[in-house]
Amino acid sequence: MLKIVTAFISAIFLSACGGGGGDPEKPEPNTDIIGGGSAFTVYLTGYSYWDNTPPGTAAIARPVIHDEAGGIGTYDDPITIAVGHSRETFSHKMDYPTGTRFYFPKIRKYAIVEDLCGDGPRPQDGACHIGKSGKPWLDIYVDGSLAGEEESNRCMYRITGMQRVIMDPDPDRAVRPGPLAESGCHIFI
Repeated sequence: MLKIVTAFISAIFLSACGGGGGDPEKPEPNTDIIGGGSAFTVYLTGYSYWDNTPPGTAAIARPVIHDEAGGIGTYDDPITIAVGHSRETFSHKMDYPTGTRFYFPKIRKYAIVEDLCGDGPRPQDGACHIGKSGKPWLDIYVDGSLAGEEESNRCMYRITGMQRVIMDPDPDRAVRPGPLAESGCHIFI
């Protein structure tokens, strides 16, 4: 399902995403090839059970591993991530293909593209697809269904910002398993 971001969440978290690809209007990631993938900086935001579309659900648009948004952040059970997209005639072109895996060292979680971020008839005009400060924008599912809306909001605020990411990572990186909001939303430096 497409993300509808409430005015409150938009103002505080700018919950949207975008990135990579060959569109000249979009930022290109500055990548470094490292063992097991390519590293670059993204603008990371979060979305929760409470501000998903529809609110109070874990529905997703492009299931791969999960039937609904979820995951504990391991390589075998990565967390759902939403990416920007553009609307071309009757189809949507995703900024990163469904099933693309990422690893976030700062939160020690793997994620997998299973959802879209950005609504309306021209999602390519929104932040999800355009990016922030020349960097791709990714939106990770923090869950929060058990932690509650307030804790979910705190978690989204805490992880929002520029972060290094590894696309197509190897499977043996350090992980702190658990849904983000429910496992304390830890940030590692």
